[in-house]
Amino acid sequence: MIRAPFLLAPLDATHDRAAFNSGSEPLNRYLREQVTQDIRRRVAACFVALTDEKRIAGYYTLASASLLLADLPASTGKNLPRYPTVPAVRMSRLAVDQTYKGQGLGGALLADALDRTASSEIAAFALMVDAKDEAAAAFYRHHGFVALPDSPLTLFLPLKTISGR
Repeated sequence: MIRAPFLLAPLDATHDRAAFNSGSEPLNRYLREQVTQDIRRRVAACFVALTDEKRIAGYYTLASASLLLADLPASTGKNLPRYPTVPAVRMSRLAVDQTYKGQGLGGALLADALDRTASSEIAAFALMVDAKDEAAAAFYRHHGFVALPDSPLTLFLPLKTISGR
C-alpha cells in the first residue's frame, strides 16, 4: 500500500508553527501570529499538510464570502438568480514551506480546499481566491480558475465544474 506523503488536518494547538517558512513573511507571520485568533473568532478555518514528523509542510485558510453578480463574467452570471451577490468560499491564504516546494503540494492543498468546499452542506457557488501576484494568478488559472473581468487577481472556480458535483 502506498502512503500519502502528507496528512491533511485542521490546524490545532499541537502543531508547531514556528519552523514554517514559505518564503513570504506575511504568510509566515499569519500562520505564527494571527490564524489562531481567526479560528477562535470563527472568521477562518485553517487546514495544514503535516509530514510524518508532524511538521507543517503547507497550509490554507477558508472563509465564507460572496461575489457580486455584476462582477462575474456575463457568460457566468446569465445562468444565476438575479440576486446582488452569490455565495462563495474564499481561500484567503495558501502557502507551502520552501522545503516542500516543487512537489505538487500546492496543487494538493488546492484540491483539498475544493473538495471541502464542494462537499459542504452549506451552499456556495464558487471557490474564490485573491492572488497576491501574477505568478499566483497563473497557478490558479492553471487549475481552471477564471479571473474577474475588472479584477485580474481575483479568481473563482464554479463548484459545478468539479467532477461529479
